[in-house]
Amino acid sequence: MSLMTKMEPLTNLYDLLHHVWETPKTQRGVALIIIWVFLVALGGIELNREGLLPPDLAAVTPTNHFHAINLAFTLILGLEVMGLILTLSCSLSRSLGKQFEILALILLRDAFKVLAHLPEPVNLAENPEPILHIALSASTALIIFVCLGLYHRLRSEHHFIQEADERMRYVMSKKLIALLLFCLFVGVGLRDAWIFLTTGRETAFFETIYTILIFADILLVLVAQRFMPSFHAVFRNSGFVIATLLMRLSLSAAPPWNALTSLFAGVYVLALSWAMSHFVPARLKGDSRGSPQ
Repeated sequence: MSLMTKMEPLTNLYDLLHHVWETPKTQRGVALIIIWVFLVALGGIELNREGLLPPDLAAVTPTNHFHAINLAFTLILGLEVMGLILTLSCSLSRSLGKQFEILALILLRDAFKVLAHLPEPVNLAENPEPILHIALSASTALIIFVCLGLYHRLRSEHHFIQEADERMRYVMSKKLIALLLFCLFVGVGLRDAWIFLTTGRETAFFETIYTILIFADILLVLVAQRFMPSFHAVFRNSGFVIATLLMRLSLSAAPPWNALTSLFAGVYVLALSWAMSHFVPARLKGDSRGSPQ
């Protein structure tokens, strides 16, 4: 019995998780939960402002209503990161498209995050700097959205793996990596949630997950080279990882470098996609719609 055959139950577990997550019923249920979390957060903040919460709960509850907006968009971002992890078994081009989506949402989240530091009632007469931060983040997110649309027009699947058996092994390897990342995502999330609920201290959850994903990207490149050792495949896969690395590094950069790095990553991906569609041998090119390499 081969190693991949022994790992088949784990890949089946991944398929089940992916299927359940992608169903419309799950997506609607999760969206409803976020709505209730937002409303409960608003109510809890108001109760804390009025001094009606128990001391232990009041210690971890903010007094600025804008924090509820930040919480809601943080949950949305977490769901998108979950979706990214569960799409790792799909083609690299589709996974990179998901990276674009998450980057755009992160930039929008940063715009809303600025609101959490505004006074109530809002008064920007003395300090208009938050307006500039919001405008920069929102504008960059819009440009990334445009890059995403252009990327979907340019991208194409390339059949670097010709043998069906090798293709199956490659997909199974990516599923195992995605399942491991899913477990790490849940574990880090539960740990950080416990720390926040017991101490009120905010943790660097997304920074931790992004760091883990960087190492996962490197592992995916190494795995891909095992199954696709040709020059064009290694260049394409490594280029995509460089783009995702730039996207994640931009998250820890200060304005305006975060926006400039994000835009460079977007332009780089478009240039790489254009080059791969024009300078790859014709026998490797396939239909860009839905090939689950």
